Amino acid sequence: MKAYFIGGGIGSLAGAAFLIRDAAIPGRDITIYEAQTLLGGSLDGAQLANGAYSLRGGRMLTTDHYECTWDLLSSIPSVECPGVSVHDETVAFNEENKAHSRARLVDRNRFKVDVSHMGFSARDRLELLRLVESSEEKLGNSRITDWLSPGFFESNFWYMWQTTFAFQPWHSAVELKRYLHRFMNEFPRIETLAGVKRTVYNQYDAIVRPLTDWLKRHGVQFVQDTRITDMAFETEGEKLRVRQLVLHRDGRTSIVRLEDGDLVFFQNGSMTDASSLGSMTEPPTHLTKADSQGWALWEKIAKGRPEFGNPAAFNSSIPESYWLSFTVTCRDTRFFDQMEAFSGNKAGTGGLVTFKDSNWLMSVVLYHQPHFANQPKNVQVFWGYALHPDRVGNFVAKPMSECSGADIMNELCGHLNFDRTVFEDAICIPCRMPYITSMFMPRAKTDRPLPVPKNSVNLAFVSQFVEIPDDVVFTVEYSVRAAQMAVYQLMKIDRPIPPVTRHDRSPAVLLRTVEKTFA
Repeated sequence: MKAYFIGGGIGSLAGAAFLIRDAAIPGRDITIYEAQTLLGGSLDGAQLANGAYSLRGGRMLTTDHYECTWDLLSSIPSVECPGVSVHDETVAFNEENKAHSRARLVDRNRFKVDVSHMGFSARDRLELLRLVESSEEKLGNSRITDWLSPGFFESNFWYMWQTTFAFQPWHSAVELKRYLHRFMNEFPRIETLAGVKRTVYNQYDAIVRPLTDWLKRHGVQFVQDTRITDMAFETEGEKLRVRQLVLHRDGRTSIVRLEDGDLVFFQNGSMTDASSLGSMTEPPTHLTKADSQGWALWEKIAKGRPEFGNPAAFNSSIPESYWLSFTVTCRDTRFFDQMEAFSGNKAGTGGLVTFKDSNWLMSVVLYHQPHFANQPKNVQVFWGYALHPDRVGNFVAKPMSECSGADIMNELCGHLNFDRTVFEDAICIPCRMPYITSMFMPRAKTDRPLPVPKNSVNLAFVSQFVEIPDDVVFTVEYSVRAAQMAVYQLMKIDRPIPPVTRHDRSPAVLLRTVEKTFA
């Protein structure tokens, strides 16, 4: 048999690894097609031609969750530590660099907010309990604002939860409910982010690179700069089988024909689709799916096939799904020195610092250095993002979406009351992501396909846009779990998939959560 993966993100990389490890499929019989030059999808990180670094985002991990991810990474050897798995390398790194934020929220007066209490009113507690205890059927495609009153969105809890996980008030109530259940053990320590774990480097260097190296050593074929534009299906009663893939590469079209035992794994949709970078002098270009064609294949095969989901539920409202991030490369220690003194946290131990009164709702995080495997000793890199890039800044008189890297650094200095000279030799690269929270959009249950649709013989979906009960999107775990479920089902593998850990059923966690709610 042959296995074909459409998309080179973590879902496909994980799926290929599970095929090799758990189904004994030779790597030479696995092909991964990727439309971009680089692999890894949203888990990116790279040095640009001008020497600056760029990250679209930074994924937080926890060792109390991410069961399938750790199962996978326990089998992948570290690039830098022979004989050590990526899992063990990551755990050891976090033992040495424990997270405990001392400046989670900062107000307009540049004072660190007292976040020892959640700031709930009695009404907030009742409404939050009602949402958490409502069934997904009852919540349907409602928004968070349908269940929680305006005062809730001014609480300390909401500012911290929102910016930790990138929720907006208009997002899906079902997704918020899932997060509150899945990460209930994080609720009592949300102000310190003590449960958050980071990788040794950015996720490309720390996860994607060792995983792709392992796959290449097993003979997996990577075909980059190639787009799959269509699939041809054959009907077998009520079942569908993929018989052909249509490839587009270098202006030419070719066909891959599938035999009876062949499988296709499709990364449908992408939260970083149509991303664009700006510069120190220019804002990012405003791109859409019309420019990238990143949603076209899913839209094509889902037309008339409701079991393949409904992409329009996720990609139809850029104003509700986009935000901007930025990566700053510093060539001296001035900003890090002042930020560490202000926050009380050494770089790599503090997590997000959110400026709660920022019009843009800006947050920054200082990673442990170096954050890139090839990073020079005199260079330091940090990352930030803003959830309201359509609003005019507090210190820069234009929306963030129209700002250059220099503008963004000016805005950040204003919120911190730092002299602009801290960025005298720094480069800020802004990044616009029109679909970054598209998976949080209100949707019906049937808008996301199952990893293996009931009528599919040989096609599986491995992405953030599939339906997995009890788990949460916008995590590495979701894509890895989808891949493991898809591979195990299609290959009939008799090995248990690590279950979702139900911290919400732990009496100790429930007690701490209730205590925190009333703090």
